[in-house]
Amino acid sequence: MKTRLKTLYDCFYTPPEFSEQKQEVKECHQALIQVLEKPERRLVLRIMDAQSLMAEERSIDSFISGFELAWQLSMEMNQYEKERSVSRCTAKRSGALSMSGKEEEP
Repeated sequence: MKTRLKTLYDCFYTPPEFSEQKQEVKECHQALIQVLEKPERRLVLRIMDAQSLMAEERSIDSFISGFELAWQLSMEMNQYEKERSVSRCTAKRSGALSMSGKEEEP
C-alpha cells in the first residue's frame, strides 16, 4: 500500500522551487569549502545529505498521512450516509405503520 501511495505522491506532488533558499545554500556551501579542510567538508556534505533525505521522507510521510486521513473521513461519511438512509427508511415505515394503526381504531 505504501508503494502505491508513494507512486501517487510522485504523480501529484510538485515540490516548490525554493530558488532563494537554494541560492543561499549554494553560497554558504562555497564559503565553507574555502575555509574547511577536506574531511570537514565531507562531514558538512553528509549532514546536508541527511537533512535533505529527512525533508524528503517527511514530505512523503505528510502526503501519505493526509491521504489516509481523507480516506478515513470518506469512509466515515459513507457510513453516515448509509445510517442516515436506513434511518429515513425506518422512519417512513414506522410512520406508515402508525398511520395504518390509527385507521384501524374505531
